[in-house]
Amino acid sequence: MPVSTGTLALRDLVFLEQRTYSKAQHTKGSPMRATVMYGAGDVRIETVPDARLVQPTDALIRVTRGCICGSDLWPYASRGPGDPPRPMGHEAIGVIEQVGSDIRTLKAGDLVVMPFAYSDGTCEFCREGLHTSCVHGGFFGVGMGDVGGAQAEALRVPQAEGTLFVLPVGEDDALMASLLTLSDVMGTGHHAAVVAHVGPGKSAAVVGDGAVGLCGVIAAKRLGAEQIIIMGRHPDRVALARAFGATDVVGERGEEAVERVRELTGGRGVHSVLECVGLGESTETAISIARPGGAVGRVGVPQEPTMPGSQTAFYGNITVGGGPAPVRAYIEELLPDILEGRIEPGRVFDRTVDLDGVPDGYRAMADRESIKVMVRP
Repeated sequence: MPVSTGTLALRDLVFLEQRTYSKAQHTKGSPMRATVMYGAGDVRIETVPDARLVQPTDALIRVTRGCICGSDLWPYASRGPGDPPRPMGHEAIGVIEQVGSDIRTLKAGDLVVMPFAYSDGTCEFCREGLHTSCVHGGFFGVGMGDVGGAQAEALRVPQAEGTLFVLPVGEDDALMASLLTLSDVMGTGHHAAVVAHVGPGKSAAVVGDGAVGLCGVIAAKRLGAEQIIIMGRHPDRVALARAFGATDVVGERGEEAVERVRELTGGRGVHSVLECVGLGESTETAISIARPGGAVGRVGVPQEPTMPGSQTAFYGNITVGGGPAPVRAYIEELLPDILEGRIEPGRVFDRTVDLDGVPDGYRAMADRESIKVMVRP
């Protein structure tokens, strides 16, 4: 059953988790339970064949924490009834149960965080820090071959040595919520900030007040931005953004939002924009509020084939970049700040469910009752 926690401190979330859930009991080789999406609004928990090793570079993990992502809401709203069933979930922390014969750096019993994309860690793109373009890589929870989703009891992880990162804590550590954000939202918010060239003394604006946008506020603060504008209108999210370091709030949209940002920046616009939504309107707003010579980091999954704002970007010499965040490349940089308590991205989780509560977790996020839902199988 779901536990609605509101915007709580991490210690309160941990207490509620420990009070409500016992450790998952996954028996290797037996059928397991997993989340499957059949169409818009149709999410089911089903018994499916157990995850198993396929390649010698695989690892099998027992999922101890998963979550629902804002990007999962796009198919939840639009997936057609004729589309094939899709395993869901791409963010996880888990305990390794078994490794393939080629694995040398991982072992059974290791607690690991799993980025939303798998990668070999050795190809030219991985070596350049762009793991989401790995030549042997792919994504979890999108129905790619026999790679499943992480909203499940167990999961096969391809290219395990290049994908999984061993955590130096126990599986019930109080920091588990924040550590889970390293699988996607914290690394994605950080990627937006990096691409947008956030730096000391600069001004930044974050378009979108979901979990990624809120983590973008953390990232902008961490990288030294002097002014951080959160563009959102939900009171609970705005309050959390302020707690994370936002200095100003813009609740307007469209041209009114652009005018308001310019008022807050002396008429010039901001140096750096983090676009964390993916719609045409949000992208156009992001480009329009950047000052000449500024930069936009796009991490919201685009919902349209073309990008608006091209003339504005061109004549303003505005750099526009971004894409699927190579979160595996950022874990080593971000992990110490979480372990030492300098950042608390786990505060974006405001509800925890078991597998049976996942369908209602989707509903709660779609209805804006929840920012981000944690799943404890």
